[in-house]
Amino acid sequence: MKEKKKKQDRSSANRSQPLTPEEELIAKEKQRIKKNKIKNRPIVVITYLMVTVFVGMIAYVIYFMQFKAETVIANSRNVRQDSFAKTVERGDIITSDGVVIATSETDEAGNTNRSYPYSNMFSHLVGYDEYGKAGLELAGNFYMLRSHINIFERVYRELKEEKNRGDNVITTVNYDLQAAAYNALGSCKGAVIAIEPSTGKILCMVSKPDYDPNDIENVWSYLQTEEGSESTILLNRATQGLYAPGSTFKVVSLLEFMRENPTTYNSYQFHCDGNSIFSGVGIRCSNNKAHGDLSLADALAYSCNVSFATIGETLDKGSYRSTAEELLFNKDLPYDGTYNSSQFRITADSPDDAIPQTVIGQGDTKITPLHNAMIMSAIANDGVLMKPYTIDSIENDDGAKVKTFRSKEAGTLMTADEANILTDYMKGVCEYGTGSGYFSGLSYSVAGKTGTAEFDNEGNCNSWFVGFSDPDDPDIVVCAITEQSNVTGVTGAWVARQVFDAYYSK
Repeated sequence: MKEKKKKQDRSSANRSQPLTPEEELIAKEKQRIKKNKIKNRPIVVITYLMVTVFVGMIAYVIYFMQFKAETVIANSRNVRQDSFAKTVERGDIITSDGVVIATSETDEAGNTNRSYPYSNMFSHLVGYDEYGKAGLELAGNFYMLRSHINIFERVYRELKEEKNRGDNVITTVNYDLQAAAYNALGSCKGAVIAIEPSTGKILCMVSKPDYDPNDIENVWSYLQTEEGSESTILLNRATQGLYAPGSTFKVVSLLEFMRENPTTYNSYQFHCDGNSIFSGVGIRCSNNKAHGDLSLADALAYSCNVSFATIGETLDKGSYRSTAEELLFNKDLPYDGTYNSSQFRITADSPDDAIPQTVIGQGDTKITPLHNAMIMSAIANDGVLMKPYTIDSIENDDGAKVKTFRSKEAGTLMTADEANILTDYMKGVCEYGTGSGYFSGLSYSVAGKTGTAEFDNEGNCNSWFVGFSDPDDPDIVVCAITEQSNVTGVTGAWVARQVFDAYYSK
C-alpha cells in the first residue's frame, strides 16, 4: 500500500510540473492528429466502401461475361436474337435419331425460307418461325442463330458476303415414337406425351387438331377471320389442354388414403353394389357394374367409383389439398415451355358434397397431359421428378457438339416406398383390371391407370391412359388422352399401346 501511494505521489508531482516548450508542441501535435483522425473517419469509411463497390462491380461484370451473358441472350424472350439473322442462316432442328424436322432453304432468288419436311406431324412441338415464334423454334432460337463452324470457312463466307450456317438443335424426341403417336391419334382431338422418367427427356409430343407450319401465313390469316377465331389448332393440348383427369386421379386419392392410414390401408375391404349416394351426390360405377367384394388393389384395378367415393368420405380435406399441391397442382411446373397450371379446388373448408366427384377425378379438378405424365414419371423414378426437357444438345454444321443439356432433378413428390406401393397397385390395372385388354400378355409389362372423364350432361367423355413400361426398371412413361372417345371409339389406352409397341420394336 505504501509503495502504491508513493507512485501516486510521484505521478501527481510530475503533473504539477510545467511542460517544456518542446513537450507542449508535441502534445499539441498529438492532439491535432487525434482530431484530424476523428474528422477523417467518415471519409475513410466512404472511400473504402466505394472501392469495395467498384471492385465488386468489376468482378460481377467479369463473372457475367464469362458465365451468364450467353444465358441472358439465349432467353427466348430476348428480341435482340433476331438481329443475328443478318449474318447467320438459321440452323436445323433434328430428332435424337437424326431426322431433320426443320431446316432453312434458299430459293433461286436468294430468299431463305423455313421448311418443315414432316408438315403437321411435329407442328406443336417444333412450332413456327414467324408471328412471334413458338415451340422449339422459339426455345432454340438463340442457338440456331449462332454459328460455330470452323474459322476458315467462316472467314471465307464473310469474304463472299454469304451467311454462315447456324448451329443445329438436337432434340430429345424420337421420330418413330412421334410417328406412332401421331398416327394413333388419327383424326381424333387429343394429345400424347412420352417421357423417359430417369432423365426427364421428352420422347414424343403430339397435339390434335394440328396445322402445317409450312403454311403458317395462311393459318394465321384464317385465325383472324370470324370463322377461325374459335379455332384451337395452335393450342398445344399436351401442355396447355386442361381436362378433368377422370379415374387417373384415383392414384392421387389413393396416395392420400395411404398417407392418412399408414398401418391399415392395405387391409381395406369394400363391397360394391354399383351405385350409392354420398353427401347427397349420386355416384355410380361404369355401366352401374357391381364389383362385389374388393381389396384396395382391386378397387384401383377395376376403377371402382363407389369404393373411392367411400374412401373420399374419410379423407381430411386440408391434408388432401396438401398432397395435391405436393404433386404440383395449383403450382408452377418445372418445365421451360408454354403450359397451363393444373387445378385442385378442395380446401379444408370445402363442403362435403364436393368430395365424391373430386376423389374420382371429376368436379372442378383439371390437369394437363404433361402434368399427368410428370406425376407418373415421379412414381416410376422412386418418387423423384426429373425436369422434362426437349433440347438434348447443340451441334455446329459439321456435327461437333457445342453444348449439351443435362437432366436435372425437379424435386421429390413422394417417398420411394409410396412410389413402389402405387406401382404395385397399378400393375393390377394392366394385368387384370381396366387396362388388361390392352396390356396383358405382351412381351413387356406396364403399370398405369385408365380414366374416363365426362365433360357434359350428354354422356360425352374423354378417355385417358397414363402409365409406364417395365415397372421393375421403368423405361418410358406415356400419357394419352382422346377427346369424345364415346364418339370416335378411340381410347387413350389404345393410343398409348401404339407408342409402347413402337418403343419396343426399335
